[in-house]
Amino acid sequence: MKSVSEMTPQELAETCARIMWDGDNASQELGMEIMRIAPGQAAIRMTVTKAMTNGHGNMHGGYLFALADSAFAFACNTYNQMAVAQHCSITYIAPGSLGDILTAEAREVSRQGRSGIYDVRLVRKDGTVIAEFRGHSRTINRTFLTE
Repeated sequence: MKSVSEMTPQELAETCARIMWDGDNASQELGMEIMRIAPGQAAIRMTVTKAMTNGHGNMHGGYLFALADSAFAFACNTYNQMAVAQHCSITYIAPGSLGDILTAEAREVSRQGRSGIYDVRLVRKDGTVIAEFRGHSRTINRTFLTE
């Protein structure tokens, strides 16, 4: 394995994601899949199951939030500096339905010092936007890899 200083930003992002994924039981148990990782970016996919539906027959908002939060987490942890959520908000636009294949596309808006801002768009397979999420991250004094 290359040392951290020898890795390209893309290699570092992918390595950090792999390490994080190995310990991310919540995302794995919910059937999430990492589709794409790049510095400050992540795309995570999940299929809506019956267990994720609410009394209206729609996807429960908590599962939408979990999908967005996971994409946010992977995007803000691509620099070998562990980051955690400081504040998050979500706006629900349209319902998710049983069988929908949803993708959460996270992108970095700003990263200054220990703080970051990330936007996550949740979309159906047909491109319909069903929610918008904004996450504020804060780095902690830990890394995934050492030199």
